[in-house]
Amino acid sequence: MRHAKKTIKLGRKSEHRNLLLANLVCNLIAHHRIKTTLAKAKAVRPYAERMITLGKRGDLHARRVAFSFLRQKGAVRLLFAELAPSSTGRQGGYCRIVKLGPRQSDSAPMAYIEFVDLEGVKTGEAKGTAEKKR
Repeated sequence: MRHAKKTIKLGRKSEHRNLLLANLVCNLIAHHRIKTTLAKAKAVRPYAERMITLGKRGDLHARRVAFSFLRQKGAVRLLFAELAPSSTGRQGGYCRIVKLGPRQSDSAPMAYIEFVDLEGVKTGEAKGTAEKKR
């Protein structure tokens, strides 16, 4: 029986899985929305929400714990400066998963994972799309 074994393995060894999840969380922090497979999105959500909770704490220990998982200074800085303050009114449920259709090549179920509080983010996305059009 699999009691108290909640880890989603994703077909990888533990070191590879931990780095994959850390990179996905860093990309989610940087871009506020990423497109990935449904299994990876479901595996990333608890880690992303834990990082937002650490960012809301805002003390030095929380910053060090976040850095030990993410391993990217820029992502930690962005998390504590922009993302966490925008979610102060929310007590949890910072991420949403939007299911998409299957991927054309191998029919893997795809999904978007994004942050729920996107008020400040939408202006950044609008600037990014305007720059791409130029």
